Amino acid sequence: MAPSPGSRFFRIFDIMLTDQATYNRKRFRNQIFIFVIKLLVYLGLTYFSFSQRDLFSKYHWLERATNALSLFLGANLLISVGWIVTIFWYLQKHRLQKLTRDNFVLGINRITSVLNTVFLLVAMLIFFGQKLSELFFSLSIAAAALALLSKDYITNMINGLIIMFSDQLSLGDQIKVNEYRGKVLDITLVNVVLQNEDDDIVLIPNSVIFSSMVINQSKQNIKKLTIEFELDLKHHISPEIIEKELKTVLLPFSSNITDSSFSLKILEIKKDAVHYKIQFLMPRPDKETERKIKRLLNSTILSFSGREVNTHQDAD
Repeated sequence: MAPSPGSRFFRIFDIMLTDQATYNRKRFRNQIFIFVIKLLVYLGLTYFSFSQRDLFSKYHWLERATNALSLFLGANLLISVGWIVTIFWYLQKHRLQKLTRDNFVLGINRITSVLNTVFLLVAMLIFFGQKLSELFFSLSIAAAALALLSKDYITNMINGLIIMFSDQLSLGDQIKVNEYRGKVLDITLVNVVLQNEDDDIVLIPNSVIFSSMVINQSKQNIKKLTIEFELDLKHHISPEIIEKELKTVLLPFSSNITDSSFSLKILEIKKDAVHYKIQFLMPRPDKETERKIKRLLNSTILSFSGREVNTHQDAD
């Protein structure tokens, strides 16, 4: 017998509860506990506001505080329910067995944070005595001023949301943006967080992502490895010998290199040196294997003319 929608709902959230990659058990239970507490407080405030009208007429600040807190908690609870329903629909649609930290989930989390912040600001204005008509007027003026003063920030936010809900750039992808390259660790409303090969954290504004050429190596499912180097003319060896020796040392890694993709090119002949470029494709991105290959090639290049060789590495 097919499981009912209700049983599927609780089965998915039981899986979400035990998914250590995204939400550990303790954290998710804390979130459920906080949700229940907020619901009880909201129900208590609702009952209090209907049963203590006389008290409100005596203490106007108490009425404002109750209305502000009720508005914020009510909106927060609705946003939380919307998050739960959206995530449940997403897991069902894609038939996922666990809640993965992908772009869609990341985008939903960012939107819920923005909405909660907006309703918090509205609740604060209500607490300080703003009437509804004055409130909407104040918010419209504040929004217009914010748009003028923070145009770049708002553009970054919009671009960030577009990136989150697109499939062109995902968490974990290996990308290159201008001279920066690395693994996408996070996508915020301000920037894209990369981790480069030296394990440095690089923050790239979302507007730069949209205005630059981005190479997504993970979507290509290949890795293009490039090494540039120079050989002094007084120690010069013919390109044929260089290519033959480099191919020979790469034989142990033949399964990691696409057939017929190896190439050795002369980029420039200078007054006292020749500038070369080695390039080949790796069908499966593998950081550790890539490091071993680079180390082996560098050792071979150095053996051509000793330590006087100047090497430059690049990977597209």
